[in-house]
Amino acid sequence: MPRPSPVRTADRLTPPLVKPLRIALLSPPFLPVPPPGYAGTERVVGVLAQGLHERGHSVTLFAPGDSEVPYELVPSVPHSLWRNGHRGDASSYIEATVGLAWEHAARFDLVHSHLDTAGFTMARHCGTPVLTTLHRRLDTTGAADMIDAFPDVALVAISDSQRRWNPTANWIATIHHGLDFSATPKSSDPGDYLLLVGRIAREKGIEEAIELAERTERRLVIAAKVYDRREQRLFDAVVRPHLKKGVIDWRGEVDPAQRDELMAGALATLMLGAWPEPFGLVAIESMATGTPVIARRAGANTETVQHGMSGFLVDDIDEAVLAVSRVGGLDRAQVASYARETFSVERMVTQYEQAYAEVLAQAPAAEEGDAARLLHLGGRDADRAAG
Repeated sequence: MPRPSPVRTADRLTPPLVKPLRIALLSPPFLPVPPPGYAGTERVVGVLAQGLHERGHSVTLFAPGDSEVPYELVPSVPHSLWRNGHRGDASSYIEATVGLAWEHAARFDLVHSHLDTAGFTMARHCGTPVLTTLHRRLDTTGAADMIDAFPDVALVAISDSQRRWNPTANWIATIHHGLDFSATPKSSDPGDYLLLVGRIAREKGIEEAIELAERTERRLVIAAKVYDRREQRLFDAVVRPHLKKGVIDWRGEVDPAQRDELMAGALATLMLGAWPEPFGLVAIESMATGTPVIARRAGANTETVQHGMSGFLVDDIDEAVLAVSRVGGLDRAQVASYARETFSVERMVTQYEQAYAEVLAQAPAAEEGDAARLLHLGGRDADRAAG
């Protein structure tokens, strides 16, 4: 019998949790929480955990031992792998993180995994309810088949684009990422350079960004990491030759404060890779400073960038050239307001509270009458959800 069509948490109108929960959050072993530089999953886990902690939930984070957090930390590895020089396959470390969390699972009301499909076996057989947020694209390396093989596992997608290959999976919600923009600078004046932030990888549109800079005669600032051998080879073949020509202003990996200043000072941030971004934190980070985004019309870019308002969605370099000529006319104050309101950490935390309520409602304990955890919206919680 086919599963009913998936609906988003907001459509279910599930009330958020009022009673504090004991929540375990599982983060990858690559970087500490919060991460010092470029990162995706670890940044989201960090702001989510902090938000839950501030709302009175008891948070335990399974993450590298060099993480610095104001709640309980269970070290998954003594030091984060990438900061400790590890490169290459890390599957054994991820499996060890799952095993450690499984060992402690009885301590918690709910386990929230950010390890993609690695925690599916635990989610099926663990006595504690498990929710999994998927952070990667799902059409490669067997992820879609894994989701089909575990139809009972409760899932959160980070974009509607990401979940479209498994429409009958047990999707609890689509929850767009949110970040804390309270310290993010804003700029009302367009800069004179184009910006690329992230890592040196073909899917990030490195070659397209360089071509666009050359055709528009704009300086291209690149703030990106070069970690593994593939990234180094691409840097040597594509980026290094243009350093001598003066097209590229190379900054390497920068810290969050430097990244925000670079974004605030740019004419536009480029996301021209022809791959389907599962979400793309760079887009909301840039827009929060007031700087529009010129992005390939693919993946979650179509859900985060509002064409003609917060940036432009393009299909090829010719359209990107046109976008560069027009991007300076966008209202940067409107761009910043849109990003800060739509992708706030408060909104994300509330939606995850709603997702937790849904998962607990599906759990056997809830069916036996343990409904005291699920309380209807009221008072400050109604205001919080509205915000």
